[in-house]
Amino acid sequence: MPPSHDSDDDYDGDRTLVARHLTPTEAHMLCGRLRAAGIPAETGDTNTVQAHSLLAPALGGASVRVPADYLPQALATMEALQRGDFALDDSFDPGEPIEARPAGGWPRGD
Repeated sequence: MPPSHDSDDDYDGDRTLVARHLTPTEAHMLCGRLRAAGIPAETGDTNTVQAHSLLAPALGGASVRVPADYLPQALATMEALQRGDFALDDSFDPGEPIEARPAGGWPRGD
C-alpha cells in the first residue's frame, strides 16, 4: 500500500519511470501486471514507437511510469516478475472455456 497522506487529495506523487522497452507490447504487458497488483501504472510513447519502430532506440523505447508513492511496490512486483513468481506451471488447468455469446444466441436485427 502506498503511504497515506494527511490531506484529502488524491495526489500519489509525480510519475516515475520504472521501465523502458523497445516494443509497446512489452510495455503494455508490464503495465497490466502492475495494474493487476493495484499499482496505477501507465505507458508512454507507445504510439510513437509503434508507428516509427526504427526510431525506437533513439526515442528510448516505450516507457512505463508509476506514481512516486507506488515506486517501492512497483519495483517489488517487477522483481517478482523477473524471478518467475507469476509463471504458470505445466499442470495449470484453465478450466472449461466460457461461452462468449449469450445462451440464447445473439439478438437478430430483423
